[in-house]
Amino acid sequence: MTVARKNPSQSETIKTEVVCPNDTNPMGILQGGRLVQWMDIAAAVCAQKHAGKICVTASIDSVSFENPARLGDIITIKGKITRAFNTSMEVIVEAWAANTLANSKNHISTAYFSFVALNEIAKRSTVIPVRPETPEEMEQYEEALRRKKRKRPDKELA
Repeated sequence: MTVARKNPSQSETIKTEVVCPNDTNPMGILQGGRLVQWMDIAAAVCAQKHAGKICVTASIDSVSFENPARLGDIITIKGKITRAFNTSMEVIVEAWAANTLANSKNHISTAYFSFVALNEIAKRSTVIPVRPETPEEMEQYEEALRRKKRKRPDKELA
């Protein structure tokens, strides 16, 4: 029996936000926690689109803040599934800040989110495997297994 698989592009999610005063610190710079919240929402939508089920955040790994975003910037967040395991999935989330007046765009953050799929009684549920297509997706697919093994060296992973 052949198991159905989904391409990462089928669940890719793009979220857009504008940095408002309530999102910033006293210097007018986007708060890291607010950005992580937005990234988590994008990642959750991506995971749920892939699994066709409610998914909850299990962990966030390797969050990096590379450039600041400022008041008025337009934030674009892209979530893309890298790999599905038995009941969990990894989603890479990248964020960019665009300043319309300066005509500039900067990469501001990357993070890896892990999600667990749940059934209708909130118990772990199996998910559809990922079928990477591009060289970048294939590399991310392999890297996801390495990241999971580093986190859980005592577990057998599928």
